[in-house]
Amino acid sequence: MSETLLQVENLRTYFHTFRGVVKAVDGVSFSLDEGQVLGIVGESGSGKSVSSFSILKLIEPPGVVESDKILFRGEDISKKSEKEMMKIRGKEISMVFQDPMTSLNPLYTIEKQITEMLDLHQKQMSRQEKHARCVELLHMVGIPNPEDRLKSYPHQFSGGMRQRVIIAIALAANPKLIIADEPTTALDVTIQAQILKLMDKLVKEQDAALILITHDLAVVSQMADRIIVMYCGKIVESGSRDDVIHRPSHPYTVGLLNSIPRMGEDQDRLESIPGMVPSMLDLPQGCYFAPRCKYCQDICRTRAPENHEVGPGHCAACHFPLTGGGSHE
Repeated sequence: MSETLLQVENLRTYFHTFRGVVKAVDGVSFSLDEGQVLGIVGESGSGKSVSSFSILKLIEPPGVVESDKILFRGEDISKKSEKEMMKIRGKEISMVFQDPMTSLNPLYTIEKQITEMLDLHQKQMSRQEKHARCVELLHMVGIPNPEDRLKSYPHQFSGGMRQRVIIAIALAANPKLIIADEPTTALDVTIQAQILKLMDKLVKEQDAALILITHDLAVVSQMADRIIVMYCGKIVESGSRDDVIHRPSHPYTVGLLNSIPRMGEDQDRLESIPGMVPSMLDLPQGCYFAPRCKYCQDICRTRAPENHEVGPGHCAACHFPLTGGGSHE
């Protein structure tokens, strides 16, 4: 049995603005086992990226992060100081950001940027060992002629190659957990598939766990062991990949799945979720998805649904959960 690597309980991240309080993450709880891939899915503004930044204590004022606890390898990192977190970020928990152009410094060579991570977390390594490790990392992420490419600058790489460098930097100190925030957003479809396949392979080889944050359910359906679906700062559904993809219980999850084109099917027009995501400063009473839900009833407009189990390890926050991916119980 795998041990629990990360356990998040009742995570809340509120931004106190002049116009009111934005509850970007509101009562999120989940766990992640060693070697597991967890997909976090939702539209822009659902709180998925803010959740990951909150775990790493990267939220700046006016944001305020609170939680009952965030256990990483049995330790509550929510109570750690910034100095203590600096030792964890990059070494124990690494992040792959969505835009490689803003993640890499255009003034430094690729070698210098990978070496910076090694300087921070692998101080015992000699200069020659660090150089060898840089070559090894570029080789691992599939960059040809790594010895020569170490002296290159970011602008000399394509978008896909830059993202491979970002992954190499994230893996430099052999972290136990990698958080990938929309890692393929700026890449074309062919390169997306290559990057996802590479990340899946490397995570397994390194015996690390992965949190994959994306707006695309099709992406997580290829890689994730478990999936969390978020809407307006809350988890609306969670479960195994098979449960969420093949037996979705929340109308929002069904809407996301129906908006994905399917090969070999005759579809005149893709289904879309009606309406817009509500303003986080003016959330509706009751269920936040109620104004967009075709199954909405009176109770949905007045009372927020609780997250309850619809199957073993499969939960949905809905008063009237669906069965079979589209019908009421």
